[in-house]
Amino acid sequence: MITYDYLLDHVMGGVFGQAIGDAFGTPALLRPEDTQKKFGWINSFLTPPIEHPAHGGFCAGHITDDTEQAMSLAMVMIRDKKTSVEGTAEAIVNWFNAVGGENSPYVGPSTKKAVIALKNGADPYNSGKTGDTNGSAMRVSVVGLMNACNAGKAGDDAAITCIPTHNTHSAVAATSAVAAAVAQAVCADSTIDAVIEAGISAAKKHMWDGEPWFASDVSRKISAAVAIAKDEYRSVKQRLMDLYDFIGGGFLASEAVPSAFGIFAMGGGDVMKTAELAVNMSGDADTIGAMAVAVAGAFSGFSKIPESAVKMIETVNHDWAFRTIACGLAELAWERLNE
Repeated sequence: MITYDYLLDHVMGGVFGQAIGDAFGTPALLRPEDTQKKFGWINSFLTPPIEHPAHGGFCAGHITDDTEQAMSLAMVMIRDKKTSVEGTAEAIVNWFNAVGGENSPYVGPSTKKAVIALKNGADPYNSGKTGDTNGSAMRVSVVGLMNACNAGKAGDDAAITCIPTHNTHSAVAATSAVAAAVAQAVCADSTIDAVIEAGISAAKKHMWDGEPWFASDVSRKISAAVAIAKDEYRSVKQRLMDLYDFIGGGFLASEAVPSAFGIFAMGGGDVMKTAELAVNMSGDADTIGAMAVAVAGAFSGFSKIPESAVKMIETVNHDWAFRTIACGLAELAWERLNE
Protein backbone atom coordinates (compact mmCIF):
# COMPACT_ATOMS: atom_id res chain seq x y z
CA MET A 1 0.00 0.00 0.00
CA ILE A 2 1.42 3.41 -0.94
CA THR A 3 1.37 6.37 1.44
CA TYR A 4 -0.64 9.52 0.80
CA ASP A 5 2.55 11.57 0.45
CA TYR A 6 3.80 9.19 -2.24
CA LEU A 7 0.45 9.31 -4.01
CA LEU A 8 0.32 13.11 -3.97
CA ASP A 9 3.87 13.36 -5.33
CA HIS A 10 3.05 11.13 -8.29
CA VAL A 11 -0.37 12.63 -8.98
CA MET A 12 1.23 16.07 -8.91
CA GLY A 13 3.90 14.70 -11.24
CA GLY A 14 1.22 13.58 -13.68
CA VAL A 15 -0.51 16.97 -13.66
CA PHE A 16 2.68 18.95 -14.18
CA GLY A 17 3.99 16.36 -16.64
CA GLN A 18 0.87 16.90 -18.76
CA ALA A 19 1.42 20.67 -18.77
CA ILE A 20 5.16 20.46 -19.40
CA GLY A 21 4.83 18.04 -22.32
CA ASP A 22 2.08 20.17 -23.81
CA ALA A 23 3.91 23.50 -23.53
CA PHE A 24 7.29 22.08 -24.53
CA GLY A 25 5.77 20.76 -27.76
CA THR A 26 4.20 23.99 -29.01
CA PRO A 27 7.08 25.15 -31.26
CA ALA A 28 7.20 21.89 -33.25
CA LEU A 29 6.47 22.11 -36.95
CA LEU A 30 4.81 19.58 -39.22
CA ARG A 31 7.71 17.20 -39.75
CA PRO A 32 10.95 16.45 -37.87
CA GLU A 33 13.11 17.92 -40.62
CA ASP A 34 11.05 21.14 -40.56
CA THR A 35 11.62 21.55 -36.83
CA GLN A 36 15.32 20.73 -37.21
CA LYS A 37 15.73 23.32 -39.97
CA LYS A 38 14.02 26.03 -37.93
CA PHE A 39 15.43 25.36 -34.47
CA GLY A 40 18.02 22.62 -34.58
CA TRP A 41 17.56 20.15 -31.71
CA ILE A 42 15.11 21.59 -29.14
CA ASN A 43 16.02 21.03 -25.49
CA SER A 44 14.22 23.89 -23.72
CA PHE A 45 10.92 25.76 -23.71
CA LEU A 46 10.78 27.93 -26.84
CA THR A 47 8.42 30.50 -28.28
CA PRO A 48 6.54 29.07 -31.30
CA PRO A 49 7.17 30.90 -34.58
CA ILE A 50 4.58 33.56 -35.31
CA GLU A 51 3.60 31.75 -38.51
CA HIS A 52 2.78 28.53 -36.63
CA PRO A 53 -0.71 27.42 -37.77
CA ALA A 54 -2.00 26.72 -34.24
CA HIS A 55 0.39 28.32 -31.75
CA GLY A 56 1.47 31.55 -33.40
CA GLY A 57 1.39 34.26 -30.75
CA PHE A 58 2.03 31.88 -27.85
CA CYS A 59 4.94 32.59 -25.53
CA ALA A 60 7.35 29.93 -24.31
CA GLY A 61 5.73 27.69 -21.69
CA HIS A 62 2.13 28.36 -22.75
CA ILE A 63 -0.16 25.32 -22.49
CA THR A 64 -2.76 24.47 -25.13
CA ASP A 65 -6.22 22.91 -25.22
CA ASP A 66 -4.67 19.56 -24.23
CA THR A 67 -4.00 20.66 -20.67
CA GLU A 68 -6.83 23.18 -20.47
CA GLN A 69 -9.36 20.43 -21.20
CA ALA A 70 -7.65 18.04 -18.80
CA MET A 71 -7.85 20.56 -15.98
CA SER A 72 -11.47 21.41 -16.80
CA LEU A 73 -12.38 17.74 -16.78
CA ALA A 74 -10.51 17.21 -13.50
CA MET A 75 -12.40 20.00 -11.76
CA VAL A 76 -15.77 18.48 -12.68
CA MET A 77 -14.64 14.98 -11.65
CA ILE A 78 -13.38 16.29 -8.30
CA ARG A 79 -16.72 18.01 -7.73
CA ASP A 80 -18.77 14.97 -8.73
CA LYS A 81 -16.33 12.35 -7.38
CA LYS A 82 -16.83 10.31 -10.55
CA THR A 83 -16.68 10.36 -14.31
CA SER A 84 -19.87 10.68 -16.32
CA VAL A 85 -20.99 11.48 -19.83
CA GLU A 86 -22.88 14.52 -18.62
CA GLY A 87 -20.01 15.79 -16.49
CA THR A 88 -17.54 15.40 -19.35
CA ALA A 89 -19.84 17.27 -21.73
CA GLU A 90 -20.23 20.05 -19.17
CA ALA A 91 -16.49 20.35 -18.64
CA ILE A 92 -15.65 20.51 -22.33
CA VAL A 93 -18.43 22.96 -23.21
CA ASN A 94 -17.43 25.21 -20.30
CA TRP A 95 -13.82 25.17 -21.47
CA PHE A 96 -14.85 25.80 -25.10
CA ASN A 97 -16.90 28.82 -24.10
CA ALA A 98 -14.13 30.20 -21.91
CA VAL A 99 -11.52 30.14 -24.70
CA GLY A 100 -13.84 31.26 -27.52
CA GLY A 101 -13.61 27.90 -29.19
CA GLU A 102 -15.49 28.83 -32.35
CA ASN A 103 -12.65 31.13 -33.37
CA SER A 104 -9.70 29.38 -31.74
CA PRO A 105 -7.03 27.98 -34.12
CA TYR A 106 -6.04 25.19 -31.73
CA VAL A 107 -9.38 23.50 -30.98
CA GLY A 108 -9.36 20.04 -32.55
CA PRO A 109 -11.83 19.21 -35.32
CA SER A 110 -13.70 16.41 -33.54
CA THR A 111 -14.02 18.42 -30.35
CA LYS A 112 -15.24 21.53 -32.17
CA LYS A 113 -17.84 19.57 -34.13
CA ALA A 114 -19.13 17.80 -31.02
CA VAL A 115 -19.23 20.90 -28.83
CA ILE A 116 -21.11 22.93 -31.40
CA ALA A 117 -23.63 20.09 -31.63
CA LEU A 118 -23.92 19.99 -27.83
CA LYS A 119 -24.46 23.73 -27.67
CA ASN A 120 -27.24 23.30 -30.22
CA GLY A 121 -28.99 20.77 -27.99
CA ALA A 122 -27.56 17.45 -29.17
CA ASP A 123 -27.70 14.41 -26.88
CA PRO A 124 -24.18 13.90 -25.39
CA TYR A 125 -24.62 10.17 -25.99
CA ASN A 126 -24.84 10.87 -29.74
CA SER A 127 -22.68 13.95 -30.28
CA GLY A 128 -19.33 12.14 -30.48
CA LYS A 129 -20.12 9.33 -32.89
CA THR A 130 -17.61 10.43 -35.55
CA GLY A 131 -14.80 11.71 -33.33
CA ASP A 132 -11.63 9.83 -34.25
CA THR A 133 -8.89 12.31 -33.36
CA ASN A 134 -6.78 12.51 -30.22
CA GLY A 135 -8.90 15.06 -28.35
CA SER A 136 -10.25 12.64 -25.75
CA ALA A 137 -6.89 10.97 -25.21
CA MET A 138 -5.01 14.25 -24.70
CA ARG A 139 -7.19 15.21 -21.70
CA VAL A 140 -7.58 11.79 -20.05
CA SER A 141 -4.47 11.63 -17.89
CA VAL A 142 -6.54 13.07 -15.03
CA VAL A 143 -8.83 10.03 -15.21
CA GLY A 144 -5.79 7.82 -14.77
CA LEU A 145 -4.62 9.89 -11.81
CA MET A 146 -8.03 9.70 -10.16
CA ASN A 147 -7.81 5.90 -10.51
CA ALA A 148 -4.21 5.60 -9.34
CA CYS A 149 -2.98 1.98 -9.23
CA ASN A 150 -6.21 0.68 -10.80
CA ALA A 151 -5.51 0.52 -14.53
CA GLY A 152 -8.65 -1.48 -15.29
CA LYS A 153 -10.98 1.08 -13.68
CA ALA A 154 -9.03 3.91 -15.31
CA GLY A 155 -9.60 2.42 -18.75
CA ASP A 156 -13.29 1.90 -18.07
CA ASP A 157 -13.76 5.46 -16.82
CA ALA A 158 -11.78 6.80 -19.76
CA ALA A 159 -14.19 5.15 -22.18
CA ILE A 160 -17.05 7.06 -20.53
CA THR A 161 -15.30 10.39 -21.11
CA CYS A 162 -15.01 9.67 -24.83
CA ILE A 163 -18.75 9.47 -25.44
CA PRO A 164 -19.65 13.16 -25.87
CA THR A 165 -16.83 13.98 -28.32
CA HIS A 166 -14.82 10.94 -29.49
CA ASN A 167 -17.01 7.86 -29.36
CA THR A 168 -15.40 5.82 -32.13
CA HIS A 169 -13.71 2.52 -31.39
CA SER A 170 -10.22 3.78 -32.24
CA ALA A 171 -10.51 6.89 -30.07
CA VAL A 172 -11.99 4.92 -27.16
CA ALA A 173 -9.25 2.28 -27.32
CA ALA A 174 -6.54 4.94 -27.53
CA THR A 175 -7.99 7.05 -24.72
CA SER A 176 -8.39 4.04 -22.44
CA ALA A 177 -4.77 3.11 -23.10
CA VAL A 178 -3.48 6.49 -21.91
CA ALA A 179 -5.60 6.50 -18.75
CA ALA A 180 -4.60 2.94 -17.85
CA ALA A 181 -0.92 3.71 -18.39
CA VAL A 182 -1.11 6.76 -16.12
CA ALA A 183 -2.89 4.77 -13.40
CA GLN A 184 -0.28 2.02 -13.56
CA ALA A 185 2.56 4.54 -13.61
CA VAL A 186 1.63 5.85 -10.15
CA CYS A 187 2.14 2.44 -8.51
CA ALA A 188 5.27 2.24 -6.36
CA ASP A 189 6.41 -1.08 -7.81
CA SER A 190 5.68 -0.25 -11.44
CA THR A 191 8.14 -0.49 -14.33
CA ILE A 192 8.28 1.05 -17.79
CA ASP A 193 7.22 -2.28 -19.31
CA ALA A 194 4.33 -2.67 -16.85
CA VAL A 195 3.05 0.79 -17.72
CA ILE A 196 3.15 0.02 -21.43
CA GLU A 197 1.47 -3.35 -20.92
CA ALA A 198 -1.33 -1.68 -18.96
CA GLY A 199 -1.96 0.60 -21.91
CA ILE A 200 -1.94 -2.25 -24.41
CA SER A 201 -4.33 -4.31 -22.25
CA ALA A 202 -6.76 -1.40 -21.97
CA ALA A 203 -6.66 -0.79 -25.72
CA LYS A 204 -7.46 -4.46 -26.35
CA LYS A 205 -10.30 -4.44 -23.81
CA HIS A 206 -11.94 -1.35 -25.30
CA MET A 207 -11.04 -1.84 -28.96
CA TRP A 208 -14.66 -2.36 -30.03
CA ASP A 209 -16.30 0.17 -27.74
CA GLY A 210 -17.87 3.14 -29.49
CA GLU A 211 -18.88 3.40 -33.12
CA PRO A 212 -17.08 1.28 -35.73
CA TRP A 213 -14.57 3.43 -37.59
CA PHE A 214 -11.70 3.44 -40.10
CA ALA A 215 -8.58 2.93 -38.01
CA SER A 216 -5.72 0.60 -37.15
CA ASP A 217 -5.66 -1.67 -34.11
CA VAL A 218 -4.37 0.69 -31.42
CA SER A 219 -2.91 -2.07 -29.22
CA ARG A 220 -0.84 -3.47 -32.09
CA LYS A 221 0.37 0.01 -33.03
CA ILE A 222 1.46 0.67 -29.45
CA SER A 223 3.51 -2.53 -29.56
CA ALA A 224 5.03 -1.50 -32.90
CA ALA A 225 5.85 1.99 -31.60
CA VAL A 226 7.57 0.59 -28.52
CA ALA A 227 9.59 -1.81 -30.68
CA ILE A 228 10.81 1.14 -32.76
CA ALA A 229 11.60 3.11 -29.61
CA LYS A 230 13.68 0.29 -28.11
CA ASP A 231 15.77 -0.34 -31.25
CA GLU A 232 19.04 0.99 -29.88
CA TYR A 233 20.89 0.04 -33.07
CA ARG A 234 19.31 3.15 -34.58
CA SER A 235 20.05 6.68 -33.44
CA VAL A 236 17.54 8.73 -31.46
CA LYS A 237 16.83 10.92 -34.50
CA GLN A 238 16.31 7.86 -36.70
CA ARG A 239 13.90 6.34 -34.19
CA LEU A 240 11.92 9.58 -33.96
CA MET A 241 11.69 9.69 -37.75
CA ASP A 242 10.55 6.06 -37.80
CA LEU A 243 7.86 6.79 -35.24
CA TYR A 244 6.68 9.74 -37.31
CA ASP A 245 6.69 7.87 -40.64
CA PHE A 246 5.55 4.39 -39.60
CA ILE A 247 3.31 5.07 -36.58
CA GLY A 248 2.30 8.66 -37.28
CA GLY A 249 2.54 12.10 -35.78
CA GLY A 250 -0.85 13.49 -36.78
CA PHE A 251 -4.19 14.19 -35.15
CA LEU A 252 -5.69 10.69 -35.39
CA ALA A 253 -5.98 8.87 -32.07
CA SER A 254 -4.64 5.72 -33.72
CA GLU A 255 -1.43 7.61 -34.61
CA ALA A 256 -0.79 10.01 -31.76
CA VAL A 257 -1.38 7.64 -28.85
CA PRO A 258 0.87 4.81 -30.08
CA SER A 259 3.58 7.38 -30.85
CA ALA A 260 3.18 8.78 -27.33
CA PHE A 261 3.84 5.31 -25.94
CA GLY A 262 6.96 5.09 -28.10
CA ILE A 263 8.15 8.46 -26.82
CA PHE A 264 7.48 7.40 -23.22
CA ALA A 265 9.48 4.20 -23.75
CA MET A 266 12.40 6.17 -25.19
CA GLY A 267 12.27 8.69 -22.34
CA GLY A 268 12.53 6.02 -19.66
CA GLY A 269 10.23 7.85 -17.27
CA ASP A 270 12.28 11.07 -17.24
CA VAL A 271 9.94 14.07 -17.62
CA MET A 272 12.22 16.51 -19.39
CA LYS A 273 13.84 13.91 -21.64
CA THR A 274 10.39 12.68 -22.69
CA ALA A 275 9.26 16.24 -23.46
CA GLU A 276 12.42 16.80 -25.49
CA LEU A 277 11.84 13.68 -27.56
CA ALA A 278 8.21 14.60 -28.25
CA VAL A 279 8.93 18.09 -29.55
CA ASN A 280 11.75 16.88 -31.78
CA MET A 281 9.54 14.17 -33.27
CA SER A 282 7.32 17.07 -34.39
CA GLY A 283 3.83 16.80 -35.89
CA ASP A 284 1.16 17.14 -33.19
CA ALA A 285 3.96 17.29 -30.65
CA ASP A 286 2.11 19.25 -27.97
CA THR A 287 -0.55 16.52 -27.75
CA ILE A 288 1.87 13.61 -28.05
CA GLY A 289 4.05 15.32 -25.46
CA ALA A 290 1.13 16.00 -23.12
CA MET A 291 0.21 12.30 -23.10
CA ALA A 292 3.73 10.87 -22.95
CA VAL A 293 4.99 13.28 -20.30
CA ALA A 294 1.85 12.89 -18.17
CA VAL A 295 2.70 9.20 -17.97
CA ALA A 296 6.37 9.98 -17.25
CA GLY A 297 5.41 12.47 -14.53
CA ALA A 298 3.07 10.00 -12.89
CA PHE A 299 5.86 7.43 -13.03
CA SER A 300 8.73 9.53 -11.68
CA GLY A 301 6.85 11.97 -9.43
CA PHE A 302 6.75 15.73 -8.96
CA SER A 303 9.85 15.70 -6.79
CA LYS A 304 11.93 14.60 -9.81
CA ILE A 305 10.78 17.49 -12.03
CA PRO A 306 13.22 20.44 -12.23
CA GLU A 307 11.99 23.47 -10.28
CA SER A 308 12.69 25.69 -13.31
CA ALA A 309 10.17 23.76 -15.43
CA VAL A 310 7.51 23.94 -12.72
CA LYS A 311 8.11 27.68 -12.32
CA MET A 312 7.79 28.21 -16.08
CA ILE A 313 4.44 26.43 -16.20
CA GLU A 314 3.00 28.17 -13.17
CA THR A 315 4.24 31.63 -14.15
CA VAL A 316 3.05 31.57 -17.75
CA ASN A 317 -0.23 29.79 -17.02
CA HIS A 318 -1.09 31.52 -13.75
CA ASP A 319 -4.85 31.29 -14.38
CA TRP A 320 -4.73 27.53 -13.77
CA ALA A 321 -4.43 26.18 -10.21
CA PHE A 322 -2.42 23.08 -11.07
CA ARG A 323 -1.43 22.26 -7.49
CA THR A 324 -4.97 22.64 -6.19
CA ILE A 325 -6.33 20.39 -8.94
CA ALA A 326 -3.60 17.81 -8.28
CA CYS A 327 -4.47 17.82 -4.57
CA GLY A 328 -8.14 17.26 -5.40
CA LEU A 329 -7.28 14.35 -7.69
CA ALA A 330 -4.96 12.84 -5.08
CA GLU A 331 -7.65 13.05 -2.40
CA LEU A 332 -10.14 11.37 -4.72
CA ALA A 333 -7.60 8.68 -5.64
CA TRP A 334 -6.83 8.10 -1.94
CA GLU A 335 -10.52 7.62 -1.19
CA ARG A 336 -10.81 5.09 -4.01
CA LEU A 337 -7.72 3.22 -2.91
CA ASN A 338 -9.14 2.88 0.60
CA GLU A 339 -12.71 1.93 -0.26
